[in-house]
Amino acid sequence: MTELYPPRTILAVVVGSRAYGLDGPDSDHDRRGVYAAPTRAFWHLDKPPTHLDGPRDEQFTWEIERFCTLALQANPTVLEVLWSPLVEHATADGHELRAARHAFLSRHVAHTYGAYAQDQLKRVAARRKRTGETNHKQAMHMIRLLLAGAHVLRTGEVLVDVRPLRDQLLRIKSGGEPWESVVSWAEQLQADLADAETTSTLPDEPDRAAVDALLTGVRERGLQ
Repeated sequence: MTELYPPRTILAVVVGSRAYGLDGPDSDHDRRGVYAAPTRAFWHLDKPPTHLDGPRDEQFTWEIERFCTLALQANPTVLEVLWSPLVEHATADGHELRAARHAFLSRHVAHTYGAYAQDQLKRVAARRKRTGETNHKQAMHMIRLLLAGAHVLRTGEVLVDVRPLRDQLLRIKSGGEPWESVVSWAEQLQADLADAETTSTLPDEPDRAAVDALLTGVRERGLQ
């Protein structure tokens, strides 16, 4: 029987279009997860891998320490794992990780979400200039990231499911929205992101002590 998750996986979720509510009949199942390597494995010269690919297609799993480090840096891709509505597998440690998800949030999300979106916009614009072609899927995700960034700053919750905007976002993805309109919307959302940052009640820094306590608990249980 084919294994569905890497050994010692504590959390496995579906992300991407299916979690966003933007999927179609042929959409992939993008899976992300977290595993906890045995604590004694860190006593050797060769440390456990920081991430694992597979065993299924489009499946990627971080070791919990690496995952926590990226989440503390407000990495949008990593934070989505903690808020995905599509949880396929969770152990007690996985549930504890999800329960502690607010400890990872800080005003740094204004920079990371904005920077990711800006990078996407630059890539699309550069390709248009070089080839005359538009990566509409990339443009759609640029808009989605800007929306999500302002949302987390205002609500303290990471926006994953964007079904209320499904038609608008899929129109961008299909190329049905003029590029000028996409750029205009992006400019409006960037201004909204900046405004959300000024009024956000998120802390300046994440709660590293809480995350450290969580990780220490996982490592202690990993000795048993």
